[in-house]
Amino acid sequence: MDAVVTIKGLHKFFGENHILKGIDFAVKKGEVVSVIGSSGSGKSTFLRCINLLEWPSGGEIWYGNENVLAPHTNIPAYREKVGMVFQSFNLFANMTVLDNCCVGQVKVNKKKPEEAKKLAMHYLTRVGLAQYVNAKPRQLSGGQQQRVAIARALCMEPDALLFDEPTSALDPEMVGDVLAVIKDLAEEGLTMIIVTHEMAFARDVSNRVMFMDNGIVAAEGSPDVLFTNPENPRLKEFLSRFLSI
Repeated sequence: MDAVVTIKGLHKFFGENHILKGIDFAVKKGEVVSVIGSSGSGKSTFLRCINLLEWPSGGEIWYGNENVLAPHTNIPAYREKVGMVFQSFNLFANMTVLDNCCVGQVKVNKKKPEEAKKLAMHYLTRVGLAQYVNAKPRQLSGGQQQRVAIARALCMEPDALLFDEPTSALDPEMVGDVLAVIKDLAEEGLTMIIVTHEMAFARDVSNRVMFMDNGIVAAEGSPDVLFTNPENPRLKEFLSRFLSI
């Protein structure tokens, strides 16, 4: 099975701080990888480097047969295919829900407005928000805004979606709706990399779990192995806060 994204020797410095320390990683088509670890372990920086929101200090990021860190890469085109869902939604406040889902399709993908609207309605229906197409983001709950953000990302028809702690800004009662949408996408075979603090979700939905600690991949494997029999002492300590081992 072909890898959608392959990362070789990824490093990231912020000044003197060495945040990512030579990470190797690949995600295959249809695979769901959850990235877990303590705050400050480098998880979000890792995700932002994949999407080139942060420029890596060293290493390679391959999308198919192209190293996207090479000069003259069409970064907007790459970001279409490796999309991002943020913890803070990042919706356009002055646009309706429908327009939020159409604008990228029209401006970036050069779709006709009617074609964009049809696809937007398809994905807004899938996330349970078809009745809110004319609402502005401020009129929606946090959970609803995050589901709009997911629909907007899906409208670009990406090869992979990156989720940066998609439920961390939500009230607890709204978390379930967003996780249910992501779980449905996993079952449909969408390639996803998910940074999350939701351990039960990571255990139930992922094909593979990656535990980051101090800028390295300290442990990696199937959820069954990592959650039921963690050998890495740091992982065992981390999970003991979330799960009874």
